[in-house]
Amino acid sequence: QVQLVESGGGLVQPGGSLRLSCAASGTIYSIHFMGWYRQAPGKERELVAIITSNDNTNYVDSVKGRFTISRDKNTVYLQMNSLKPEDTAIYLCNVQQYGVTYWGQGTQVTVSS
Repeated sequence: QVQLVESGGGLVQPGGSLRLSCAASGTIYSIHFMGWYRQAPGKERELVAIITSNDNTNYVDSVKGRFTISRDKNTVYLQMNSLKPEDTAIYLCNVQQYGVTYWGQGTQVTVSS
């Protein structure tokens, strides 16, 4: 089993920044993908950003140029700049290891003036 602990959410004004962290622990052999999803009220869960074990990254179009995903060993980060009200959502960490997917508990990000 892999446990994920997220931190860094909160309330920020439009144009502001937040940095999310997700630390993985437990039975870790080789994490292949680490990523962040988000889910806003009444909307489908969407993939925001993903990073592979080779540090290849991919982003949803709406956050390109504003968000940066990175990883350090078993911790994944999401640096979010120029935040917009439409970025408001619960952000969930996702880790994949040998075909098994693990989810964090989610952290709320609210962008509002």
